[in-house]
Amino acid sequence: MTKVDPQYQDVAKQISYNVANKVLPMDKLPETLLEAYKGLFTELIEDKANTFTHAWDALPASAQKLMTKAEFHGFYIANAWMQLSRVAQEIADSADSEEEMNNNEYDGVFGRLAEQSLKECLRKLKKARTDRPLLNSFKLVMSA
Repeated sequence: MTKVDPQYQDVAKQISYNVANKVLPMDKLPETLLEAYKGLFTELIEDKANTFTHAWDALPASAQKLMTKAEFHGFYIANAWMQLSRVAQEIADSADSEEEMNNNEYDGVFGRLAEQSLKECLRKLKKARTDRPLLNSFKLVMSA
């Protein structure tokens, strides 16, 4: 995807922010975490490996009709952010020191989490085709 339409990006950014804000108050995040979120957003919205695009294109039309691609992209980015935040906190809590944290191998954690998050979001969207309460909860968390 790499070259992202500004309108598409604005929709994905707003949805991502709305969803993430339901769990983590985004306006109260420390600057370092806000920068991390922005970096994650940029990486996942650009979709250089076309992972998201291929996954979206493989969805049944009935699932694609539930929301726009940009909305679902924003939902996925927020889900990945929340999973990454949770794992980062677990790593920080389990390490006795920053040195120990730096010495442990965490390479590839982000990629695995992003992939896992995408699979989870796809599963939920497919299920929402026949599960009205799930679809309604999607819409609720995506709203401002």
